[in-house]
Amino acid sequence: MPVYAASTELDAVNEILTSVGQATVTTLDLRNPEISVVLNTLREQNKIVQSQGWTFNTERHYVFQPDAVTKEITYPTNALAVDANVEDHHDSMDLVRRSGKLYDRYNHTYQFEQELSADVVWLFDFVDVPPPVQYYITARAARVCCIKMVGDATLNKLLEEQEVNAKSSAIEYETQQGDYTMFGFKDGQNYYNSYQPFSALIR
Repeated sequence: MPVYAASTELDAVNEILTSVGQATVTTLDLRNPEISVVLNTLREQNKIVQSQGWTFNTERHYVFQPDAVTKEITYPTNALAVDANVEDHHDSMDLVRRSGKLYDRYNHTYQFEQELSADVVWLFDFVDVPPPVQYYITARAARVCCIKMVGDATLNKLLEEQEVNAKSSAIEYETQQGDYTMFGFKDGQNYYNSYQPFSALIR
């Protein structure tokens, strides 16, 4: 079925307000408590959904250059997750965020002697999110706002069903865009190992 998604935060806020029985607005005036709750909920759900990692916001083999003097790498402010690429670095490091920088837990250091190849999940503004995922984010936010602002069990059930349908549309979009197969990622990240007799013999 076709997906009609919000294209701006204002569109999404109005969809959410309509879903919970409130009047639409023409501007996002945060002095209005209802608008503030809805907009904050939308942005919260935007971050939660994007943190799952989708084709549109995930980059593999993204290269970070350490600082020439400190040899440290600043953690990007718009990154939701950064992990060392397994093909380029294997198990030689384990990255986490500490003090706004990348930290290697395996080697207990903030310093990197060479460029770092990583898999990154980025956070984008709502307007830059693909329409099917926007629709899913808006549906999630509408259900959460219903709990916060209305507390009606029947309405919450209806919005929950809407969220399930929206998630299905988002996943359908993801499978089409990602070109996934059972053998691994299309971009060379293929972890499938076919049967090899010598591997069986070493047991």
